[in-house]
Amino acid sequence: MSKPLSVEVINFGDELLVGIRQNTHLTYIGEQLSQYGVPICRCQVIRDEAVEIRRAFREAWERSDLVITTGGLGPTSDDMTRETVAEALGVDLVFESEVELTIKDRLSVLGRSLAPHHAKQCFRFQGGECFHNERGTAPGLILAAAGKTLVMLPGPTHELKPMFENYVLPRLQREGLIGEDEAYVQVRTCGLGESSVEQLLKPLMAEHDALDVAFCVHYSMVDVRLSCRDGSICMQQLKVIAQEARHLLGDDFVCFGHCSLARVVYHELRALDRKLAIAESCTGGALSSEFTDVPGASEVFVGGIVCYTNDVKVTQLGVPESILEQHGAVSPECAIAMASGAAERMCSDYGLSVTGFAGPDGGNSSHPVGTIHFGYHSPVGVWCKSVRYTGGRLDVKARAVQTALDWMRRKLRKYKMEEFLSSEAEH
Repeated sequence: MSKPLSVEVINFGDELLVGIRQNTHLTYIGEQLSQYGVPICRCQVIRDEAVEIRRAFREAWERSDLVITTGGLGPTSDDMTRETVAEALGVDLVFESEVELTIKDRLSVLGRSLAPHHAKQCFRFQGGECFHNERGTAPGLILAAAGKTLVMLPGPTHELKPMFENYVLPRLQREGLIGEDEAYVQVRTCGLGESSVEQLLKPLMAEHDALDVAFCVHYSMVDVRLSCRDGSICMQQLKVIAQEARHLLGDDFVCFGHCSLARVVYHELRALDRKLAIAESCTGGALSSEFTDVPGASEVFVGGIVCYTNDVKVTQLGVPESILEQHGAVSPECAIAMASGAAERMCSDYGLSVTGFAGPDGGNSSHPVGTIHFGYHSPVGVWCKSVRYTGGRLDVKARAVQTALDWMRRKLRKYKMEEFLSSEAEH
């Protein structure tokens, strides 16, 4: 077996260390590479200072086969990564006139002209290459030397992601540094904790000794990654095992791969040729946002209303004032009225609602802080679901969104199964 590829990521930028921005680059690059069986071995987060950049890069270059850097490629004075890394490598920088033309064209579209400081973005390493940045002015850089590979990416996430997926991954595959196929099959679950998922899958794990099982937990979901390091289980066999896992998980199975809950619900609604409307209070539009993140969502999602005050609940959704007076805005009765009101006012087949006390204030003896009620309106009836979460306000909101989506997913799949069984009985 060949030596595993040693990968190191260096994130440059003072804003990462002072808390202005989260280090989402590491999470993203790690996720992308792990799909092909190449984990990141080490990460450094470094200030925009030449001495620190030089030291961090030399250490990484000495011990790693693939070094990926993010940040410091822009036109400002604190963007010194390109020049400092070139010095550390002992290579010259070469002016690339095509990059200058690309930057000039991009700026002209924005009604701006090429300024002298933009010139620093037009240099590449001698013996290396530039790759196009379709969303910004700073190109990416790649250099292969001494049996190692350096990839440098700009800091803005919306620039980095398409560059990594459209250029870096294909390039690494062509160079044979990573495989062309995914190294694992992912089974996504929702509604169970990590230990419960493990217990359900124990028979499967015991049956296949060479099976590697990894669990990844995030907001009520547990991803199960099935792989085989010694190669004795091929990808086709892994897919068969994944189907067995699906059977063991039952309704807690969400999908194979990386689909969001909103995308799963979207596909269920598309299959039924039905529409959805949303009414939300405490989540403040976050539930609707999940659907608008799905390409083509307008095929099923007609719209959402953020009804934060009682007046909006009454005027926009038609929630009866008697319900608000008798039961309150945070109640099962109000949640159902919100869901039905959203469906009726927006001419939708389904309505989904959220109302609750996200904290830290609010709540009462009957509905303490963390209490969330969900309403569900469908062509065959209406339902309510109530939960109580602990944690901070943002955490409660995020968990409420996931719960609403998972609840609707389960409802839709149950409805489809009942329709199927009814159709089978008729025949």
